[in-house]
Amino acid sequence: MMRRIAVLDAPTNLGLRPPTSTSVPGCAKAPGALRDHGLLARLRARDAGCLTPPRYDPGDWRPGDGVCHAREISAYSVALADRIGAIIDRSEFPLVLGGDCSVLLGSALAMHRLGEAVGGRIGLVFVDGHSDFRHPGNASYVGAAAGEDLALVTGRGQADLAAIEGRRPYFRDIDVVVLGIRAQDEYRLDLQAAGITTRPVPALRAEGAARTAQWAHEQLADCAGYWVHIDVDVLDPAVLPAVDAPDPGGIAFAELEILLAGLVDTPHCLGVELTVFDPDYDPDGSYAAEIVNTVVAGLAPVSAPSAVPPRLLPPGPVAPAPRAGNGRPTERPVRPAPAAVPAPAVAVEPIGPDPTPSEPVDGRAAGHGDRPSTEGRDPIGPTGPGLLRRVSGGEPAEGAEPVGPSASAGPGLLRRVPVAEGEPSTPVGEAGPTRPGADIA
Repeated sequence: MMRRIAVLDAPTNLGLRPPTSTSVPGCAKAPGALRDHGLLARLRARDAGCLTPPRYDPGDWRPGDGVCHAREISAYSVALADRIGAIIDRSEFPLVLGGDCSVLLGSALAMHRLGEAVGGRIGLVFVDGHSDFRHPGNASYVGAAAGEDLALVTGRGQADLAAIEGRRPYFRDIDVVVLGIRAQDEYRLDLQAAGITTRPVPALRAEGAARTAQWAHEQLADCAGYWVHIDVDVLDPAVLPAVDAPDPGGIAFAELEILLAGLVDTPHCLGVELTVFDPDYDPDGSYAAEIVNTVVAGLAPVSAPSAVPPRLLPPGPVAPAPRAGNGRPTERPVRPAPAAVPAPAVAVEPIGPDPTPSEPVDGRAAGHGDRPSTEGRDPIGPTGPGLLRRVSGGEPAEGAEPVGPSASAGPGLLRRVPVAEGEPSTPVGEAGPTRPGADIA
């Protein structure tokens, strides 16, 4: 089924803590940064405009006051739900460009309205590096909706956010699938106790992104449809450090592309939102360009199902896709016979041990509720399983099989070295100092 994509900007930063006492979170700039790289033209999408958020002003908020900006977030969520509903009424596919994760409240409200209208339940596929499941039942206080959005949309928390229009919950626990959280997520046991289905990064990698998307479909088979939330901090900071809470152990761009393509390749997928990219930490625009490449390829099944079929990769650690001259990922065959695999253009060697999943990045506290920053960090950042750092040498030959795990370096931790020289160049630099947190804990 072909549907026209409608792109709606939702540049709210109301759910985040200010990076410094005199600044505001930069994720409000994300929609503009992505548009600057031709997102709408490449998607052939309709411009659905921009929903301007209320003024960002934490004022004299203190712990114990409830969620900061609650009144503003509630009003914005109602307006956002109206806009999303209008897009769906036109039989279009909404792509909402956040903003922080509090945009999920507006999307969730729209989905609950829709479910009521069609007489069925709407599900949620929650693709995020963090569970965002902090609520009064498991934390001493709440404060930042961006770290509490999954809890709020499943009915946990203050009524002015969790029960807008008297709707609570927007999504039932059994109608939520969480993908891409880190193995040691702070609230993983709470998700399990609630009966929320999860597939952390290790399990996602073991099964593969394409099969994980199919598995998510199956979990929500009883729903009339589902919404997809994507927080780009699901990506490893080795490939995308420009987020407010970069934690190691994430997935690669190629995996996100495959996952997204699998999730949207069905009429049951009602729309997608993209959150938390911060252009303040992308001075040359290279990360914005990479996100646009991934979103355009991942959403291809929506408007042109036969044009770019999802790539299928073997399960286990997967390296970022080699890039062709136009910046788009090149295709990889599915488990080709050895004789059919072109010789790679580069040799590989281990770059060192895999970072322990439970260890924080740069000594920072783990968890989405205390979003530290990355100012001064090496742009490449720490390398997680299945990610490649380029040291020197050419691109792999197009169609080459992804490089497999290294026995000495842990799963998929590799560094490229020139074939001709056979010697590694200067190692990539280590992470630098941190920047202040970005959401109110």
